Amino acid sequence: MANKLNKIHSLRERYYKALSGKESLVKLISEAEVAEQVYNSNAIENSTLSLEETEKILLQIDLDRYITEREIFEAKNLARVVSYIEEKSKQQELNFDVILSLHKMLLSNIRDDVAGRFRKDNEYVRVGSHIAPKPEEVIPRMEKILTELYSVSHENIIKRIARFHLAFEYTHPFCDGNGRIGRVINNYLLIREGFVPINIKFIDRKKYYDAFKEFDEKGETSIMEELVGKALTNSYHKRLAYLEGKKIVTLMDYAKSNKLTHSNLINKAKRQTIEAFLEKGVWKIGA
Repeated sequence: MANKLNKIHSLRERYYKALSGKESLVKLISEAEVAEQVYNSNAIENSTLSLEETEKILLQIDLDRYITEREIFEAKNLARVVSYIEEKSKQQELNFDVILSLHKMLLSNIRDDVAGRFRKDNEYVRVGSHIAPKPEEVIPRMEKILTELYSVSHENIIKRIARFHLAFEYTHPFCDGNGRIGRVINNYLLIREGFVPINIKFIDRKKYYDAFKEFDEKGETSIMEELVGKALTNSYHKRLAYLEGKKIVTLMDYAKSNKLTHSNLINKAKRQTIEAFLEKGVWKIGA
């Protein structure tokens, strides 16, 4: 873990050096990533939209098939929230008001009856076989989660994000939208502390759910820490490839031109032992 953290801190230092005078480029990268963030987060929650369809919805382009109104609002609302936190996170510390306003934005026109408020009365929820704590436990648990987050601000960011996310999802404070809002909050916290946002990918869904299982059964956070750490590294690799003006090529082309084995490079990319990054489902690298 110490190695991973050292690596992230050195990538972060490089990022801030490369960033000088290129803030507009980073803004473009963030804007281009919105559709990917929305696609992956919604796909984890069983949305049927592809990345291409998500992009079309956000660009107001008609789709070739029937899409439910709910899925259209899920894409548009989440895109609004993802874009909104870029600035909001720098202005205000995460608290109940912020969490509730983000949730209201997310569920607007989808479930207005539960948007912007925690579960109450007899509103029980379950995720798979996990039945979330009773509604009356939601506020005390959320207070505890936030207090713990701020009381260990000296601790490493990966551990804190992983623990916060697992405890938040275990509590499932809302009737709907818990996963999506939880992943948005991860980025709210990261951006606020001067890190780059992460994108937990749909292809990592099994591992993501394994992380919840590990937390439920053993109270451990190691799988989620690994996921968050790799996602953060991936995000820095991508931004550095652009900011440092490297020629961005697919890993397959990189393998050919350097006479390397593509499958071997893919394995290294997945472990993040080379500076590769996943963009729109394709592994790339700054050559």
